Amino acid sequence: MTDESWAGWYRDRGGSEAVVLTTDGQQLRIRIRGVDFEGGSFDGLAPVPGATPESGMFALADGALTDCVLEWDLPLPVRVEGTVRQATLGCLLSLRRADPDLYLTLHLDGAVYESARAESDFAAALAAIQRALPDGVQLQTCIACAFSDYFPATGRGLSGSLACFRGAKDAYRDAEGEGAVLGLWDRRTGFVQEIWSCEEFEVRPAKGAGTGHRGTFPLEPLEPLELLEPLESA
Repeated sequence: MTDESWAGWYRDRGGSEAVVLTTDGQQLRIRIRGVDFEGGSFDGLAPVPGATPESGMFALADGALTDCVLEWDLPLPVRVEGTVRQATLGCLLSLRRADPDLYLTLHLDGAVYESARAESDFAAALAAIQRALPDGVQLQTCIACAFSDYFPATGRGLSGSLACFRGAKDAYRDAEGEGAVLGLWDRRTGFVQEIWSCEEFEVRPAKGAGTGHRGTFPLEPLEPLELLEPLESA
């Protein structure tokens, strides 16, 4: 995967500054006030090994950034009647509460499509936007892809716990239900961000085989559960 960089802003009680978020679809990286942070989820950004922020420079919870707001824009591919077009996704993430608050806005052809103001994760926010889009317009991101799924019996988390099965496409095309995904779990390629998109994207089936454990997209609402770190050896 090729890195992408997204310009944005970081704000906390110490002030605000322009930042650049960089990701390869799996790991996120950001430099704030000269300190490098990285993590697999937007609520898991921790100082890189060897980085030693001055005491009080940042609020950290379990080693990760908290009590702050991140805001950024990124180009997002959408399919309009089968033709790929570029839209812009605006992301506003507040980590100032026990649970993250996320708000997404999709800008396409002068129109704006919004999620709820306080979504709990990227999967739910992107599903809300997909439901708002006109017929014939579809997001082309990992959450809408035919080869992605979540580990059965866990919650989704804010981001980054979506498993990619692009290395086992034929097998996943026949997968339906929890047991089928569990049987394929060790064949996953890795974990990806829900807002990522790659050249191997295929539209997720509307029903039946190929819908895996999580089902179709837009997703059905999930009861919020605390999610552990991505299960590399589950």
